[in-house]
Amino acid sequence: MRRTVVAISDYCDGAPPSPSRHHLQDFHRAWGRIDVAPPAGDVQVDVQVVGGYLERLPLAAVAAGLAERAEVWQFAGSDEAAFDSAAALGGTAPDLPAPAGLTRRVFRADGHAAPYGSADALAHIARHGAPDILCVWGLGVTEELLDACEDSIRIYNSIDAPAIRIPPAISRDFDIFLTGAEWQLAEIRARHPGAICAVLPIGPEFASDVTFHPTGAAKDYDVVYVAATQAYKRHDLLLDALDRLPRSIRALCVVGYGEMTDNLRAEAIRRGLNIDWVGPVSHDEVNALINRAKVGVVCGVDDGAPAILTEYMLAGLPVLANERLVCGRQYIRPDTGLTAAEDRFHLALAHLVERHASYDPRAVVQANWTWPHSIRHLSALIEMARSRRAGKVSA
Repeated sequence: MRRTVVAISDYCDGAPPSPSRHHLQDFHRAWGRIDVAPPAGDVQVDVQVVGGYLERLPLAAVAAGLAERAEVWQFAGSDEAAFDSAAALGGTAPDLPAPAGLTRRVFRADGHAAPYGSADALAHIARHGAPDILCVWGLGVTEELLDACEDSIRIYNSIDAPAIRIPPAISRDFDIFLTGAEWQLAEIRARHPGAICAVLPIGPEFASDVTFHPTGAAKDYDVVYVAATQAYKRHDLLLDALDRLPRSIRALCVVGYGEMTDNLRAEAIRRGLNIDWVGPVSHDEVNALINRAKVGVVCGVDDGAPAILTEYMLAGLPVLANERLVCGRQYIRPDTGLTAAEDRFHLALAHLVERHASYDPRAVVQANWTWPHSIRHLSALIEMARSRRAGKVSA
């Protein structure tokens, strides 16, 4: 069987899941009827590491020779949304968009909240085998799913600010922990002394200079903020800063998911701020949009080393971040941007807008944080985990 790396998203379409009308034996029978593996000779030899933080790590593992196939899995809370199980049980699965060299799968989640379980995914693993490298992000999966992949090298990253978002009975099964800050390392080691872990957040560290790059577009915006419209992203800080600056300062907010978009837009209008709101958009469109700005901002505090930090930089933008950001401040250096206290955020923003052309943050990211650097670091951690396992076996 070809070596596979799988990254499991903590996104569940329709969470919390509703009870499934299917049982484990239904999924076993269904997966036994189909073959999901590509032909043995169909080897992806020229994988481009593109897309968002979920896609880039598995694609980097293939590009570096750690695996031959890359997949991203997520869960669905209804039979209609679970594309793979619907196809296996006789329905028709739509093609899920994915970069070349990557397969996406959406499995039916069991009827409980995260950490997610999935009889559908268990049946798939039983039929087609566990991946060589299993990456689990955020809210995690059940111990049963991890046990089904007991021979895999299992990697966990919280994505968000909490160092670890899963209970000890589940976290004890992981071989490697990736974090976004030194304080997170301390919290993980307090729970699991001797754990293999590193500050290697998957978003900013596995940066893709192919996905994010300068386009030469005219700079018709002064500042851009790419973030979900949720409270922890602190759009209020940007609005307050703009309110203290001349109305000639023009801002662009690129939004994905989130429940606050309408309220934030209304508040900006009420204050008379010069802000355009766009989104959701594709990664290529995000790159095109941020290229139209002079400065990128990250306003949150309790945020898990946002991928956009180095994505702004690869597009050529210096970055202004909240000085209280708990994960990811290591990417803000004198040659990539500034951090500022909330009461001085407007002053730092004005300074960066005026001096944005004097920065070359793309070169800094390429020298330190693009995926070739990070996959070498991860490869060393995987070898350490394999050696540790071999030691346990021989003992």
